[in-house]
Amino acid sequence: MSEAGGADGPLPDLFARLIANTGPISLQYYMGEANARYYASRDPLGAAGDFVTAPEISQMFGELVGLWLTDLWARAGRIAPVHYVELGPGRGTLARDALAAARQHGLVPRVHFIEGSAALKPLQLAAVPEAEWHHALSSVPRNGPILLVANEFLDALPIRQLVMTPQGWRERMVGLEDGRLVPVAGTQPMDAAVPEAQRDAPEGAIVETCPAAAATVYEVAGRMVKQGGAAQYVDYAHAEPRFGSTFQAVRAHAMVDPFATPGEADLTAHVDFATLARVAQSRGAACCGVTTQGDWLRALGIDLRAQALSKAAPDQAEAIETARTRLVEPAQMGALFKVMGLTAPNWPEAAGF
Repeated sequence: MSEAGGADGPLPDLFARLIANTGPISLQYYMGEANARYYASRDPLGAAGDFVTAPEISQMFGELVGLWLTDLWARAGRIAPVHYVELGPGRGTLARDALAAARQHGLVPRVHFIEGSAALKPLQLAAVPEAEWHHALSSVPRNGPILLVANEFLDALPIRQLVMTPQGWRERMVGLEDGRLVPVAGTQPMDAAVPEAQRDAPEGAIVETCPAAAATVYEVAGRMVKQGGAAQYVDYAHAEPRFGSTFQAVRAHAMVDPFATPGEADLTAHVDFATLARVAQSRGAACCGVTTQGDWLRALGIDLRAQALSKAAPDQAEAIETARTRLVEPAQMGALFKVMGLTAPNWPEAAGF
């Protein structure tokens, strides 16, 4: 276990001692340790938590995810056995709603949760009692296709940042200044780590990468190529690589300083779906495309579903419309959140892209 993550006590103090003894630490290490502490110790969702995800806003989100997977599986030949796999399933809400919709159309997969949080596991068990838990994708069965979902999972994986200084490209580190944790530039030249097309950038430019996200997508793509299947990633993201830091922290539904309370706030960064699509394609998987959450949900019929729910429960019509608006409108979650779909190379084209 790592030095900071394996010790007791407030994480800022542990980081401060580590930096005082060994020098600045990488942002990648800092974010990884902070989020490991954060997610292991709490349920971060809901009004009493730090943020709300799409599945918690409305059942419509999970239902449409389930129907998207079912449609692909049915057109691929209804292969059995088949495995529903979710990375970071939260409270199990998305899986519960997606599987309920899938069952109505004959898809009853084995359910696998990739989860490391002891705090969330009891909630997941209550929502989806048939689920099997894994610490990594490697222990999920290799017979039959996988239908994988990851909603707001990749954004919490630790990022690496490179910053252009007067001396050239350097890794962005975390150091100490007047007893506070602050970002600083490292001393080792890192020009070779920057893509050639981005090397000629002005001073202060920042390039972000996420090795953990790339490794995850690479492994998922490889499993799909061998077993068949499809994957859907939903996250707040940008569709093309760009300069600038997207590193941020949320606590009690508000943006806070990401260096102020590590281990007590959700640290995230925007996902680079363009790069991850190329990673999947390098393994032989097909990328269905990248689109906005709003466009994807509309293409799958969220407007009609909202109308049907409102007709069935008129007293809930206003709440249903509020939830639909929050999920699809560009000023809410509709534009900021993106959807990337992947399929095995011999599977049919996916809807919604």
